[in-house]
Amino acid sequence: MTFRPEQFTEMSGRLREVREEIGHFIVGQEEAIEFSLYSVLADGHALLEGLPGLGKTMLIRTISDVLDLSFSRIQFTPDLMPTDITGTSLIERDAEGRQQFTFREGPIFHQMVLADEINRATPKTQSALLEAMGEKTVTILGDTKTMARPFFVLATQNPIEMEGTYPLPEAQMDRFLCKILVSYPNRAELAEISRRTTGSEIIVLEKKMDTAALIEAQQLVKAVLIAEDILMVAVDIIQNTHPAQSEFEPIRQFVQYGSGPRGLQSLIRLAKARALTEGRYHVSIGDLKHVAKPVLRHRLLLNYEGEANGASTDDLIDLVVSGAGRGVLK
Repeated sequence: MTFRPEQFTEMSGRLREVREEIGHFIVGQEEAIEFSLYSVLADGHALLEGLPGLGKTMLIRTISDVLDLSFSRIQFTPDLMPTDITGTSLIERDAEGRQQFTFREGPIFHQMVLADEINRATPKTQSALLEAMGEKTVTILGDTKTMARPFFVLATQNPIEMEGTYPLPEAQMDRFLCKILVSYPNRAELAEISRRTTGSEIIVLEKKMDTAALIEAQQLVKAVLIAEDILMVAVDIIQNTHPAQSEFEPIRQFVQYGSGPRGLQSLIRLAKARALTEGRYHVSIGDLKHVAKPVLRHRLLLNYEGEANGASTDDLIDLVVSGAGRGVLK
């Protein structure tokens, strides 16, 4: 499929309107809004981590409203079962009194699924999302069912230091395109949150995109060009996260495992999404550097020495990215 340059400019304008509309309701959280939208445009899933009460759930609900996506929320708890997510087959009687199996869909069968506090559920229940996130299908009693399109899982989790949380397995973490850290609001933002939520004024959100427009935006993201030398910069970033291949001593000293091929794919997809939102149809080194932290922070596994020394994955990523693109024209 061939796209005209002006289509990228027009879509960039529509995406700016989407961000502005979300900003009418959500105070601050610019990075969370930005990378959540990048994940949607890149047709992937995002993990938002932060303390309770910072507006993670409301942010995801607002994005689904502005993009006109069907929405469901799953509250993850230790007693949640996989069938509570996927649905189950029940024996029911038809009009003639005959018994038959009838499938009752679970909340996973929506376009945008909020997996709230995902790390409070047991690993067995967490794994119920894996097939849906990876293959966009759900298999129940041998019957494979296709998810709605487009389909996104935006999950929230509390910091693993909190009581009653279960760290997500590495295989499931890798399914998320990026991990977004939701920060605490500053003084001015706290005051504005109070004004918007404790007064009598009701904020009505305007839908800025429908499903067809969103799918078009996703196709435009795929059509964004990446030059061969820029691609190799992305490859170098990923390779430098591996202790056996990295040129950086802290990586060799503190990292046990680095990012795999899915990390490279995520890096490029999010860089393309950023290029589109800025009205460009080519990826720059700046795009790669801008999206590197959210893409890689959940894909670097520290070793014992790294944890004992309090090494920060974000600092290690900064180190890797700082040398990216040497010798390549900006």
